[in-house]
Amino acid sequence: MGDVRRAFEFDVVILEDESGGYVALVPSLPGCHTQGESIDEVLDSVREAIELYLETLSDEEKEEFMRQRVVGLQRVKAFA
Repeated sequence: MGDVRRAFEFDVVILEDESGGYVALVPSLPGCHTQGESIDEVLDSVREAIELYLETLSDEEKEEFMRQRVVGLQRVKAFA
């Protein structure tokens, strides 16, 4: 029998890009981000980016990243 693929779920933050379109960030996978012209396109792109990222990880690393969860988004005002 061949390899059995396991499903992983990650929290994804989607932002509007100032030049149009969207940017998707995966907070629990450092450096994993992508962009797309529509929400559907950015979701397809981020799914592919996550799958490519996971290919570089050991099973232990995958388990470690899976334990990380986004617990909320909060807008914080700061002055500079």
